[in-house]
Amino acid sequence: MKKIVKYSSLAALGLVAAGVLAACSGGDKKEIIVATNASPKPFNYEDNGELTGYEIEVVRAIFKDSDKYDVKFEKTEWSGVFAGLDADRYQMAVNNISYTKERAEKYLYAAPTAKNPNVLVVKKDDNSIKSLDDIGGKSTEVVQGTTTAKQLEDYNKQHADNPTVLNYTKADFQQIMSRLSDGQFDYKIFDKIGVETVIKNQGLDNLKVIELPSDQQPYVYPLLAKGQDELKTFVDKRIQELYKDGTLEKLSQQFFGGSYLPAEADIK
Repeated sequence: MKKIVKYSSLAALGLVAAGVLAACSGGDKKEIIVATNASPKPFNYEDNGELTGYEIEVVRAIFKDSDKYDVKFEKTEWSGVFAGLDADRYQMAVNNISYTKERAEKYLYAAPTAKNPNVLVVKKDDNSIKSLDDIGGKSTEVVQGTTTAKQLEDYNKQHADNPTVLNYTKADFQQIMSRLSDGQFDYKIFDKIGVETVIKNQGLDNLKVIELPSDQQPYVYPLLAKGQDELKTFVDKRIQELYKDGTLEKLSQQFFGGSYLPAEADIK
């Protein structure tokens, strides 16, 4: 009987030791919290309470089967994305983020994952706005801290004699487009994919899209907090791999309905 007890005790100790080793092994992974505003669709959105969209699924593909990182998403307001990166609450963010010099001084840009040029949106019966040369005296809605807001604030500095009217809002893009359709302001500048998706999904057939010339590559990037250089190296390498194995193309077709990938030379 004593031998049986002794054996059982050793077996129990073995199981405990195995559990400790397993816990230690799992604990070796670093948790990466990725912030998003869950807008605009189809880049980031919620479907039946679950986050999805092109950028969300790209991030999942980046960290799939990683033995070093566990990824977790957290939804926050647009301003909270950057405040969280500043405070090291988040290590990474995806939110249809374009490149600006100011952001590059504060954060780390990973390789681009999509190409998304800006367009001008107006009502079909409005022939007074045909380009950016016509927005003086006209009104729009913008979200503080976005690329569009900065672009139009700079426009007003250069056209102080006839500025465009900026109405700041915390509304999401879908709400902004509905108000444009209702005639509550005159135009909206936003990315082509987001605009065309909302027009189609919300049936805003009274709106038209005007292409805008650009001398820059209108790319979309994951953004990382300062100091996350090792994570950036990992993310950049995985984006290159996902580009080459066709994963990015597959996700682009799934969420955008076409190929909206950066030039291969720019994924580095």
